[in-house]
Amino acid sequence: MSAEEVEQPSSLRSRPAAAAGAPSDRPGAHRTGFALAMPWLFVGIWSTGFVVARLAMPHAPPFGFLTLRFALSAACFVVWIAIAGVAWPTERAQWLHLAVTGVLMQAGYLGGVWAAVKSGLGAGTAALLVGLQPVLTALWLTRSAEARGAAAVSARRWIGLVFGFAGITLVVWPKLGGEVTPANLALAIVALLSITTGTLYQKRFVQPCDVRTASAVQMLAALVVCLPIALLETERMDWHANLVLAMAWSVGVLTLGGSSLLYLLIQRGEATAVTSLLYLVPPCTALMAWAMFGESLTPVMMAGVALTVFGVALVVRPPPEELEEHST
Repeated sequence: MSAEEVEQPSSLRSRPAAAAGAPSDRPGAHRTGFALAMPWLFVGIWSTGFVVARLAMPHAPPFGFLTLRFALSAACFVVWIAIAGVAWPTERAQWLHLAVTGVLMQAGYLGGVWAAVKSGLGAGTAALLVGLQPVLTALWLTRSAEARGAAAVSARRWIGLVFGFAGITLVVWPKLGGEVTPANLALAIVALLSITTGTLYQKRFVQPCDVRTASAVQMLAALVVCLPIALLETERMDWHANLVLAMAWSVGVLTLGGSSLLYLLIQRGEATAVTSLLYLVPPCTALMAWAMFGESLTPVMMAGVALTVFGVALVVRPPPEELEEHST
């Protein structure tokens, strides 16, 4: 397993064939200002996902919102696919595997995050907890390699794991009994396990395919799972301006815009650059939540965020010998 495969989030690995044969940036190639800004723009969009949940949840039930979001997103992708003339997957197994990843990485992950935020968990805390996903993925892959007789988990990765959990403790401990409750913490853990399991499943079973058709199948699968849960919710949609804004942003920017940027980044060979910047998502989200909603951000909590980001970086960073191989 290469270092790049370990460190990339699932969405950056599942669809490389969407750009098969497309030109990629080479050292020395001309790069426009927009091309240089694209990875940062993608990470900025990714960070807003938790803030949007915080904006919308006072006005809607979590699964009711997500059901409508998945339906609108799937419809937009279907229209995009029809206009572009993109071919759908032809194998039944591919449809099944994409559906499973959609249930885990859309319904399970987003459902857990949005339900946790609805239950009072802050956007910054949710982002930090779910930000442990690369750590769990890297450790699982390393332990799997050990089972096959490969090298053991390095001391650097164990140190990174300790730092990561120490940082989480600094952030979460002062909020126990207040913002953080057993219920919303459990929901955040469900989201973390869903995105981690989805990452591993996608890496193992999903064959490369176009990002638009893959996304459409995943959205439809998530819709099928979320709809029955939404029908059990008793809260009604309150079409407040914040809810309308959150829905428009979720569909137009997070789903369609984020996917489009991801598609272009993969074409240009920028997946690794995005991965390195994803460590900035928890602090960016915490700052957004502090500015927009007044969520607490004490010096101790900021130190915890920094410690967690550093720990994650230690776990997923390639060893020196692999960095030398990539540089040659």
